[in-house]
Amino acid sequence: MTISDQKAFDSILSMAQNMLRLASERSKTPITPEMIEKELRKLSIVMEEDFALVDPDALSEELIRRSSRTVGDNAILFSRDDHIPWLDAERKKNWNYWRRYSEYMEPRIPWVALDALDVATDEILGQLEDPEREGAWDRRGLVVGHVQSGKTGNYTGLICKAADAGYKIIIVLAGLHNNLRAQTQIRLDEGFLGFATVSDADELPSVGVGKIDNDVSVRPNAATNRSDRGDFNTAVASKMNVSPEQRPWLFVVKKNKTVLERLLYWIRNRAANHTDPITGRKLVTNLPLIIIDDESDHGSVDTGENVVDDDGKPDLEHDPKTINRLIRSVLHHFSRKAYVGYTATPFANIFIHDKGETQEHGPDLFPAAFITNLAAPSNYIGPGRVFGSASSTPENLPLVRPLANEDFESWMPPKHKNGYRPRWQGEDKVPETLAEAVRSFVYACAVRKLRGQGNSHSSMLVHVTRFTSVQAVVVNQVAEYLRDLKGRYTRGIDLTDLRSQMQTEYELKFAPGMERIRDALVQEETLFTPEWSRIEEVLPEILSDIRVREINGTAKDALDYSENEATGLKVIAVGGDKLARGLTLEGLCTSYFLRTAKMYDTLMQMGRWFGYRDGYLDVCRLYTSGEMIEWFGHIADAAEELRQEFDNMVAAGATPKEFGLRVKSHSTLTITSRAKMRNARAMQLTYAGDLLQTIVFAVGQDEVRRNYQAADRFLQALPRPLPLNKQHYVHGSQQWHGHLWREVPALNVVTFLREYRTHPASFRVMSPLIADFIEEMNNGGELTTWTVALVGKDGSLDDLPHSLGGYPINMLQRTAVGEHSDRYSIKTLISPRDQAIDLTESEWNAALELSRRTWRNDVDRNEGKTPPEEPRGPQIRRILGEGVPSQGIANRRDRGLLTLYLLDPSKADQRLSEPNRDPFVAWAISFPSSTSGRTVSNSRYVGNSVLWGAINEWVD
Repeated sequence: MTISDQKAFDSILSMAQNMLRLASERSKTPITPEMIEKELRKLSIVMEEDFALVDPDALSEELIRRSSRTVGDNAILFSRDDHIPWLDAERKKNWNYWRRYSEYMEPRIPWVALDALDVATDEILGQLEDPEREGAWDRRGLVVGHVQSGKTGNYTGLICKAADAGYKIIIVLAGLHNNLRAQTQIRLDEGFLGFATVSDADELPSVGVGKIDNDVSVRPNAATNRSDRGDFNTAVASKMNVSPEQRPWLFVVKKNKTVLERLLYWIRNRAANHTDPITGRKLVTNLPLIIIDDESDHGSVDTGENVVDDDGKPDLEHDPKTINRLIRSVLHHFSRKAYVGYTATPFANIFIHDKGETQEHGPDLFPAAFITNLAAPSNYIGPGRVFGSASSTPENLPLVRPLANEDFESWMPPKHKNGYRPRWQGEDKVPETLAEAVRSFVYACAVRKLRGQGNSHSSMLVHVTRFTSVQAVVVNQVAEYLRDLKGRYTRGIDLTDLRSQMQTEYELKFAPGMERIRDALVQEETLFTPEWSRIEEVLPEILSDIRVREINGTAKDALDYSENEATGLKVIAVGGDKLARGLTLEGLCTSYFLRTAKMYDTLMQMGRWFGYRDGYLDVCRLYTSGEMIEWFGHIADAAEELRQEFDNMVAAGATPKEFGLRVKSHSTLTITSRAKMRNARAMQLTYAGDLLQTIVFAVGQDEVRRNYQAADRFLQALPRPLPLNKQHYVHGSQQWHGHLWREVPALNVVTFLREYRTHPASFRVMSPLIADFIEEMNNGGELTTWTVALVGKDGSLDDLPHSLGGYPINMLQRTAVGEHSDRYSIKTLISPRDQAIDLTESEWNAALELSRRTWRNDVDRNEGKTPPEEPRGPQIRRILGEGVPSQGIANRRDRGLLTLYLLDPSKADQRLSEPNRDPFVAWAISFPSSTSGRTVSNSRYVGNSVLWGAINEWVD
């Protein structure tokens, strides 16, 4: 599609979206394909010239896709301390920067996403202070998004509205590297400034919003430019003078000591208009400031020691680390200021001490004013959908290709030094799996071309080492393999075997994988799978277009997407840290990822493959190790648990300073760098409010039999059970098969847990510690009696019934994840509905009502597109722990729920499928929440200063 064709397409799309929105509002009905066709017919008459340049079917398909999108509700914790509500419709009249940005985004995102952006930026701006408010004020907040989910678009909208409202100094802290800073500058040139900040140009060309409104009188001022060397410098600073009457100033700067010191010097010596008579500190009182801290968990967090003294009071003489100190100092020189951090991985931010403050630098960057959790649109593909979560197990989709250690370790060992030269089978070449990944990328580019996306950017990521010298070798190996493919296809030499291999690979592996991904994840899109003959026709052209680029601190290559907008850049990017955070790989299709960083936030940020893949999700592939897949699954669980806790606090009306955050720890991974966790503490935490489930099992016959016999003895010691359908209340949509025991003494449960042996790799669930915890709670009169359920699969002709304790039960089937010789691992055991076993009707309804109140319609959290019809586990546990006094529902902290299951051993390994093999005994425990503060010695969680401060108060 040419530039003029694209312009016509966007123009029609924008107009059609507005017409459809109005038609839907008038008729109070959802948008339908028939409605789309009707509005397009109207437009074809009034926009005849534009319609002559576009494909009407492509327009219709794009509008159908957009009309199906949804965006969930954001959640926000906020404090009203020293805050005056100010943002209303009257205040927003005649806002120009937001109007043109909104118009600019109309053809680029669905209207529901644009509406959601408007709402989210209003919510965030409303938590800041009115820039016209007199006197001193300070608001600091945090916005938590999803990796690669559009945070830049969100804060660009916020900047536009802040400028409209009257903020005069806008500073964007844009990463640690020049190319990321330049990328951010380009995005803000297009979305806010309206002109390309080209260095040393006589005339700055209009771009983005500037083409919608080219009135130069409203152009903001730019203190930085889009070149790699366009950061804030002394030459620019010497010429800059600002006053309250001028248009807003935009600074896009790196988190770099030299740059921030220059900026601080300029503020003190050129911008300051007042001197504090007591401290002598120079102040800017006439220019309200807003700082946007992109990737605020990276570089901005103070990692110094002794933020507070032994009494928990701030150490006013504390010396913060450099970047944190300089950011705080910039803020401290303004009397009216706002700070908004943006991140998808808030693990480091939540460990900022809430009481940190010094005389010289002011308060730390703890988000005391607000924390906003942004919901993901329905077309977002994030860790929850790629790797699943504890509450949702995705089908093993070909989207992720697990690599065994032997697939890569001899080529790229996990531990290697700078200067290492990778070899595969003794030769200077890529391993077979990386060659397969390159071919996968070639297929992806070919499919996209045949779908009419040939002029769109397509990228492949190769991220296997942090050493630039090793990356250079990988670049040469990948380029040589690509040259070999190109040479054979363009010259037809030695092509027979390669053609046969690629045809077989495409027809038997890649194409069926596309269809499986579409069935599982793609909605409201009509994507076709081209025949191999059509793929082969375009292969020579595709292979000629692909470039291999090295992206690191020493390479000269750059991802010049903007310069290839008309034809689309097809690139294989090989790199390390510069590809690990923030830098966007446009049209990312294929990833080959071996880096074994062991921090939650670093790993998640390396996930460049998350994001939006409209029109080509089915051709995307991620090649990574089985261990990495398990790690990402754990991190997805930890992040989701954090979001659930956040939702509960929002429902309770808590403030950020009341939000005691805890993050689930791991035996191998760390949550963030140890320096950033100086204010975190391993907690002797309660299991109250938790769901624990066994998901790792020993496979040795003796170990399996020992656990089976322990469960068998446990059930035999109990009186005869009731059928599971004899619960207090069974909702019409629910059905169970199995047996139920009530009023089981805690001693029986504790004895079972002490006899049952959890696997050593089960770092989350350790039965002796759980037994200790139950006994500790018994001392306070809690968890004294238990409901026990033996739960089986719905019966069918294919099932082989088994028995436990003499009671018949059908085994569950759980597919193994990962390849381990010593254990059988599954993703999740318990069905969410099983936590509702033996609730009363009033408890069931109360938990459902709370589940609906905390539902965010966030697709990456696997919540579903509609409010839940059944109560969710966290809300069930909360209702049981707290009760609902206003509805006459008492708490049931005296009762725990233990559910037992038998797992089919043939699903662990075909070698375990002999007839007399004992099944695996699995169990789950659902603990009601509690306020007792009773704990056991367990470091499963790490808590922030708010949480362990509260625990200290309980102990006192």
